[in-house]
Parts: sequence; structure tokens; C-alpha cells
Amino acid sequence: MAGLTTSANPDSGRTVISVDAMGGDRGPAAVVAGISLSANKNPDIAFILHGPEDELKRLVARKRNLEGRVEIRDAPDVVSMEDKPRDVIRRGKSTSMWSALESVRSGEADGVVSCGNTGALMMLSVVRLRKILGVHRPAIAILWPSRSPQGFNIMLDAGADISADEHDLLQYALMGASYARNGMELKRPRVGLLNVGTEEHKGRNELKLAHDLIAQNASIANYDFVGFVEGNDIPGNRADVIVTDGFTGNVALKTGEGTASLIGSLLREAFKFSPLSRLAALMAYTSLNRLNKRIDPRRVNGGVFLGLNGTVVKSHGSSDETGVSSAVKLAFKLAQSGFSEKLAARVASAVSLPQDAENTNE
Repeated sequence: MAGLTTSANPDSGRTVISVDAMGGDRGPAAVVAGISLSANKNPDIAFILHGPEDELKRLVARKRNLEGRVEIRDAPDVVSMEDKPRDVIRRGKSTSMWSALESVRSGEADGVVSCGNTGALMMLSVVRLRKILGVHRPAIAILWPSRSPQGFNIMLDAGADISADEHDLLQYALMGASYARNGMELKRPRVGLLNVGTEEHKGRNELKLAHDLIAQNASIANYDFVGFVEGNDIPGNRADVIVTDGFTGNVALKTGEGTASLIGSLLREAFKFSPLSRLAALMAYTSLNRLNKRIDPRRVNGGVFLGLNGTVVKSHGSSDETGVSSAVKLAFKLAQSGFSEKLAARVASAVSLPQDAENTNE
């Protein structure tokens, strides 16, 4: 094991992020390039990197800016995208994913980032880090490009659990609002409940019950409830936090990703159609580049697992160095804000809502 130098030790004041170097489509080289990019941008961050020691040593040695900033933990096995979560629980102790979570569990790291198997990461996170007391179902929260002033809306659940009753949806609202305050610095976020229409009589029974629960807790939990919202409000400016079950959220997420990819392909085809269109593309280069940066999923890469005793950020499986760096930045920001502790306090206060009016800034 390659030890931390004095400058990378947690006692130096740096925030330590535990990184699963394996499991992503692009391999450990992209992950190491990503943490190197993060190290260039942020002098207050250090890393514990998990994977095959010999391979990681070679990759890290090529990045001079990582000297003294990385500790390597040998983990010879990898959780593949095909592995079943329950098999990982039974036989995954030697994997990089398990090792990365153990660094957070032991208190050596302030958060974890992984590009690996989402189902395995969620189940392993629940087993090793445990759920916050009072949380029934953890949720995956993602950032969605939007017309809101902050540029992005939060949607949860994006696929941690395919079902959710009214009490789960209330917890999602509380956790999403806390994430908005700590991750996006929104003092009083607007929360909307995803439905097939905005009228209060529409939707399944659990949605109607959740509507009332979320509305009842809005004042005491320091958010504004805007009521039911529809699919076109996910990228809109009506709500900052969109609450839904994991089945609906995951379908919406994959549909959005596919639509964005299709539009990008169609634009490229259109600008290559003729010499005149190629000239138009050249003239519009600056604007197109600005648009590309605005909707580039790599720059908002990272789904946060909410409801756990620790910060876990799931980076996209196909992430390149920009995507990994973005996920690391998110984990760093949440760790710096003490997000997990504030979220635990918010969920605990909900047990006695609406009587308990404390912790309104969490």
C-alpha cells in the first residue's frame, strides 16, 4: 500500500475523497486523469484510490500533481456491470467498490465516488454505511439542466427503488430540499411532486396522500411546495426539486439522456448538409460551444445517494476525466458542508413534525 505523505494526511486539513478506480467503462486511466484534474483545481482535496495496486501506482506516477495527494489501497477484484448486487454483498470484500466504501465507514474519508454498477453500489452502501435513522428508502438525486436561475433542478428518486408510498415521497421531499440548500445554496427551495397533471384530483392514491403530507410539512421544513408538476416542469422554472418514485424518475432520466443525444446527432448532421450549412456552423461556433457546455452531462455528472450515513456520489459509467472530476467536485462540496449530518438532523426532526420547528437551516 502506498501511504499518504504528510501533506495528504487528513490532519493537514484537506478533505479526503475515497475513489473507486475500477468499474467504469473507460477503466482506471480515466479515473486517475479525473482526480488529477480535480487536484489541479482544488488544493484542499486529497484522495484514497482503490483498485489493483501495481496498475494504479503506474497511473498515479504519471501525474506529478498527485504526489503527496493520493493513498492507494490494493483491491484486486472489480464489480462488473453484470454482477448481481446480492452476489457482491456475499463475495465482494476484495473489490474496489467495497474498499472505497470502507474508507468512509471507518472515517478515513469524507465521501466516496464510484463509476461502477449502480445497483451494487446502492445495496453495498446501505449495508456498509447504513441508512439514516428514520429513512425507509434511500434515493438517488440527480441534477437536470433547467431554466431555473441556478441552471439545474434536482430530481429524486432516479432509480434507487422502483416503488414509493406517500411517506417515502415525503422523505424524498425533505432530503431533496436539504440537498438543494447544501448543494445548490438555495435558502428556501421550491418542491414539486411529479404527476400526470397539476390538478389535485389527478394521480394515484399515494400521490394524493403525499401531496397533503408534503404540503403540511413545507413551513416547518423550510421549503415552498408548489403542488403537482408535470414532465415538462423537470427542466422548467416552476420547482427546484422534483419528487417522484424511482421507476418514473429513471424512465424520465433515460428518456432525457436519449433525447439530448438525438438532438446533438441531428444538429451535427444538419450542419454538415451543405457548404453553406458548414459555414453557418463555423459562424455559430461560439454560441454552439456555449450551448454544449450548458447541457454537457459530464459537467453535472454525479447522482447523490440520499438517506445514508455518508456521502456517496455515483458517477456515470462512461465518465471521462471531466465527468469524474465533476463527481469529485460534488462529493467535496457536500462533505465540506457537513451535508450528511444536516440531512440526518432534518430527517430526525420530521419524526415529530409539525411540532418541532428547529433546524430550519438544514
